[in-house]
Amino acid sequence: MIFKILPISLGIALFDQIVKLIITQFIPLEYSIKIIPSFFQLTYVQNEGAAWSIFSGNRLFLIFISIFSFFFIYFFLIKNKNLKKIERIAYGMLIGGLFGNLMDRVFLGYVIDYFDFTIFNYPFPIFNFADICIVISVFLLLIVAWKEDVK
Repeated sequence: MIFKILPISLGIALFDQIVKLIITQFIPLEYSIKIIPSFFQLTYVQNEGAAWSIFSGNRLFLIFISIFSFFFIYFFLIKNKNLKKIERIAYGMLIGGLFGNLMDRVFLGYVIDYFDFTIFNYPFPIFNFADICIVISVFLLLIVAWKEDVK
């Protein structure tokens, strides 16, 4: 089963790293490029924490959590399971997103974030493609689990 998930994961992680490389090459640190005024901009930031910068400065802890997550996902959610196609895609996105951010933490000491939205005058925390994949995959897995419970 892992061999059906691995190409998705590697594709997500590779795309994530390519986008981050482009961002760091063309946008100065903490500089913003307005895309849709008062709503969306690209802003290059270095996040030393997790979402909303929680656990900021705890690099080793966040690396440990990521590695633990890989093992948990594999041994408790994937291994020896007959996964549906949507579950394989979701787990591929989840693992790829986790791996993309893990590579940043290991090699850079921080995660590169760049999507910057202001929603109803609230400056939403800046995030990246890997984060999007993680969130979408969790929603997909919750929907699948909910549908299974309904049956």
